[in-house]
Amino acid sequence: MIGQALLMVMFLIMAIPAGVWAHTGKWNVVDVRVLSDHGGELPMYRTYPRARPYGTYFYMEAVKNERYSIQVKNTSAHRIGVVIAVDGRNIISGKKSDLTRSERMYILNPYETNTFEGWRTGTDRTNRFYFTEQSDSYAEKAFSDASAMGTIAIAVYTERVPHIMPYSGNLSGRSEAPAGAAPSPSMESSSADRTREKKTEQAGTGFGETAYSPVYTVHFNPEPSAAQTIVLKYEWRSDRCKKGVIGCGPKNRFWPDRQDFAPIPRDFRG
Repeated sequence: MIGQALLMVMFLIMAIPAGVWAHTGKWNVVDVRVLSDHGGELPMYRTYPRARPYGTYFYMEAVKNERYSIQVKNTSAHRIGVVIAVDGRNIISGKKSDLTRSERMYILNPYETNTFEGWRTGTDRTNRFYFTEQSDSYAEKAFSDASAMGTIAIAVYTERVPHIMPYSGNLSGRSEAPAGAAPSPSMESSSADRTREKKTEQAGTGFGETAYSPVYTVHFNPEPSAAQTIVLKYEWRSDRCKKGVIGCGPKNRFWPDRQDFAPIPRDFRG
């Protein structure tokens, strides 16, 4: 239902790690980083899919068994909702995601930064993300879904604010907030060693150990279309064919098979 959303309850008592944020969208509503439990940001490299779908696309290297988190920073002065899908599954509900406004989403206050460490399995817990082979991934094991394997996709929605007409003295002429506001929703149930992977399958994200992560439910009415979309394609180091001009493996719903040119490093300023 529209407006079903979760607001992460956490206080960031440590400074954000040093480094350059990925300015990743048409409107630059959010900045995104993927952080390793072993410290530091995992490098991302900008690329330009031949099909040129809406959104911003990056490559990223996955290291087997490495725990990771997705950090999102709201750079705007407004409250936003973010739908996050890993391997094509919504990280709150586990359902197949199309990054739509009707999906479960996290809410970030103005200029807030939150870190998402895993699949939400309750109001006070998540199960950690970690890079693994496709057969061990959550999407494959729980849903037999490989349609968006190896992707982290984020859609950002700004909040629709009701337009209230000034009171004219005519009671019948009063304007009301638009219909469709959500009712109270129910809760749904690195290794630093970058050696070449001995790969037999493409990379996916597993369902790891339980971590404490409290949330509470809030109302949020998103705009009809996303203000920003970011898709990261993570892969083993040995999967170089996926960065070239030839397609590899089955078609991926979130990632085009062919590219126009070699990826451009995110921090390139030339």
